[in-house]
Amino acid sequence: MCGIVGVVSKAPVNQLIYDGLLLLQHRGQDAAGIVTQQGRKFFMHKAKGMVRDVFRTRNMRALPGNVGLGQVRYPTAGNAFSEDEAQPFYVNAPFGLVLSHNGNLTNAAELKAELFNTDHRHINTDSDSEVLLNVLAHELEKTTRGLPLNPVDVFAAVRGVHKRIKGSYAVVALIAGHGLLAFRDPFGIRPLCIGHGRNEDGKTVMVASESVALEGTAHQFERDIAPGEAVFVDMDGVVHAEQCADHPRLNPCIFEFVYLARPDSVLDGISVYQARLNLGETLAKRVVSTVPPNEIDVIIPIPESSRPSATQLAHLLGIPYREGFVKNRYVGRTFIMPGQGVRKKSVRQKLNVIASEFKGRNVLLVDDSIVRGTTSREIVQMARDAGARKVYLASAAPPVRYPNVYGIDMPTADELVAHDRTVEEIRQVIGCDALIYQDVEGMKRAIGSLNDKLDGFDASCFDGIYITGDITPETIAKMNEQRVSSSEESEVDVSRLALPNPQEA
Repeated sequence: MCGIVGVVSKAPVNQLIYDGLLLLQHRGQDAAGIVTQQGRKFFMHKAKGMVRDVFRTRNMRALPGNVGLGQVRYPTAGNAFSEDEAQPFYVNAPFGLVLSHNGNLTNAAELKAELFNTDHRHINTDSDSEVLLNVLAHELEKTTRGLPLNPVDVFAAVRGVHKRIKGSYAVVALIAGHGLLAFRDPFGIRPLCIGHGRNEDGKTVMVASESVALEGTAHQFERDIAPGEAVFVDMDGVVHAEQCADHPRLNPCIFEFVYLARPDSVLDGISVYQARLNLGETLAKRVVSTVPPNEIDVIIPIPESSRPSATQLAHLLGIPYREGFVKNRYVGRTFIMPGQGVRKKSVRQKLNVIASEFKGRNVLLVDDSIVRGTTSREIVQMARDAGARKVYLASAAPPVRYPNVYGIDMPTADELVAHDRTVEEIRQVIGCDALIYQDVEGMKRAIGSLNDKLDGFDASCFDGIYITGDITPETIAKMNEQRVSSSEESEVDVSRLALPNPQEA
């Protein structure tokens, strides 16, 4: 998961991109980068850290130009600790290209070998985004019929990219002297939208991962970029668009609505906030079937994504809703921090209890999802330490049982508390008095009902069905080799990565 922004304007764009990245900071806190273009020259600054730390006044002054793009990075492939893998990436031919990518390529290793042996292109990092950039560069070189570069050439190149790469990808790229290109994978797994604004110099076109980046920078949201579609914005701000995939389908990642996206965003026609309210409504039925409402004194959300679901749950059950945890906003999200030891230590730095809301009460805690279980276990213990009589835990999402390969940092089965465990076994690990999960079909109905034009969801971390059709246990094991070795964990046991038969799911 990353956040990307691209802008074509008649005025300098450095501040606009910076502001857009701040609005997408929740999508990545590891690194940030901006590239601008003046004439045919690119200007770049990128580094590890959050947006406010990476960019100083001197850096912003060194980013002139009316066209640019930026990214906030959340590492899911490559070396999470290497500043070399901060984006955007640059390649000089053809024309000069820079690219930022949100997602994860599932055939990156094969493509890297192809690029070296057949396309004669050198990849200097372990990042799949650099692989994607070079595939795009090679396809653009093949289709280019001369100068000036025409949109038809660009779209032909994107068609070639779709045929070669697999996985999830929302992409924004600059072609030196020609314009901005944005495109989305044929399943629409990762989000991407486009909007327009105006300044004293004229029209501005912006593409971004979430609608909140448009609205927060005074742009009018126009539409989501369709699965498989490519949008090319020339240097005059004229927008050209074309469908470049043979069989596009809209199957967005359902975890975007559960946890990743901001609640004030609208993705693929679905309000993220409303989706989370709906999850609370369907969760209410599960709670009632497990714990009688008269045995619950108070409902408390675990900040922050769970609040809409917890609010709706409390309303439907007629149980008081209270805030019982105060979040320190200056500590990184535990979900994306490396190493279980660091994650466990950070929970109490990140959350503090309001003891009066727990003392002597039977408390139902509501979380958006439970991934590794480490944080949940610590929070349950914090509630007990604050004097709670009983601690129940409800998850607005189903059990996360399978690795995610499309750009979310939950790829190793052994890290998932629900993998190969029953709900009762998970409850014992976490230490709560009752554990209530959303069910998979209920989750899909709750969110899917908000847009009947969806073809379905990527819900692979919940149901084990990988919509790109190329994922096997061996694939997952290979994708995890570098990640596992870098964290000094044991080798992945392929036999434990058994995936369900789609016919049985």
